[in-house]
Amino acid sequence: RRALASPAGSTIASLLLMLSFAVLGASTALLAGASAPAGANGVVRPRAAVLLAEAAATTDEQKASGISWDSHQYVDQAPESLIRDDDLQGANQDMRRRFEENCRRAQNAICKAVSELDGAEFREDVWTRPGGGGGISRVLCNGNVFEKAGCSLSVVYGSMPQDALQSATSRGADRAKGYAPGERVPFFACGLSSVMHPRNPMAPTMHFNYRYFETDGGVWWFGGGSDITPAYLFEEDIAHFHQTYKDVCDTHDPEYYARFKKWADEYFTIKHRGETRGLGGIFFDDQNDRDPEAIFAFSKECLDSVVPAYLPLVAKHKDDSFTQQQKEWQLMRRGRYVEFNLVYDRGTVFGLKTGGRIESILMSLPETARWEYSHEPAAGSPEAEIMDAFKTPREWAK
Repeated sequence: RRALASPAGSTIASLLLMLSFAVLGASTALLAGASAPAGANGVVRPRAAVLLAEAAATTDEQKASGISWDSHQYVDQAPESLIRDDDLQGANQDMRRRFEENCRRAQNAICKAVSELDGAEFREDVWTRPGGGGGISRVLCNGNVFEKAGCSLSVVYGSMPQDALQSATSRGADRAKGYAPGERVPFFACGLSSVMHPRNPMAPTMHFNYRYFETDGGVWWFGGGSDITPAYLFEEDIAHFHQTYKDVCDTHDPEYYARFKKWADEYFTIKHRGETRGLGGIFFDDQNDRDPEAIFAFSKECLDSVVPAYLPLVAKHKDDSFTQQQKEWQLMRRGRYVEFNLVYDRGTVFGLKTGGRIESILMSLPETARWEYSHEPAAGSPEAEIMDAFKTPREWAK
């Protein structure tokens, strides 16, 4: 697979360099005799032993799950379906197939609209796995409008320890029903996720993800959401994005928007910064409180709203003039985006714990980002204005 070119400037390589310094610091601590806490037998193990044990545990976990980071096989053309034929009692094969079909339909429509706006085409990678499932990743890099835009479909069959399954869902949600404590939980998951990073700092970044899960124990749920991350505040743009999704929510349940908007504000908080990643949207998870057909219809309409909610904002600002300082601010906000995705994002955690394809898991990261030491925007500046919105979530829709 050919490497993707990165434009000049600060790149994600900067992040890798930072991680290298972190590793170097850890190595220094090892040489200084740093140790892990005493285990159950009272033996204190050197930190190096702990790190090696954790790496081995990750490898063992992937073997046990039946999938790993390198277990996918590239194919030239996507099969008609990535869903395998299961005769498991309680498996909703019809919903599995229709959810995948809808994700593929939406992927085609969204990528077509983005390509028409940008003038460049998406690269496509298709892969399958021996045990069933696979994915279709489409990425547009170094475009005219978008520095990077990705839209990825994944179908996953595997098994997870109950604690790992819990980390991929909301707290308090019991997804291991029917399994004894400590028993692995076989699961199915299908989802479509996307992140769009425009070049122009006046045009916002956008993310969405819509997914469907089942366990072999017969438990099912839906999750998803769409959210917007601007570097500069244009209130009418944010109101348009939120109003589009409020209208969708109101069609299906008048309580949805207030609930899912608050959920997004809380979920996309960068706790170690005391601010949100962006200006929200909607977010929901563990939804199985009504007929699955009703939730599927809601998820479908949310996906159909991605283009009208977002692309007009990019078209509006793609040719705006900007300064080098404004570009650097955009890159700093992308740095915050990276921090959230690598530290808190539930989908990233799920992908890494289940041995997902690394290029697809990290597709959401921008090609360029920036970390400036102890940066504070000047009082009264446009940067300070949007920082206030990041620290104090607002109401945008009517």
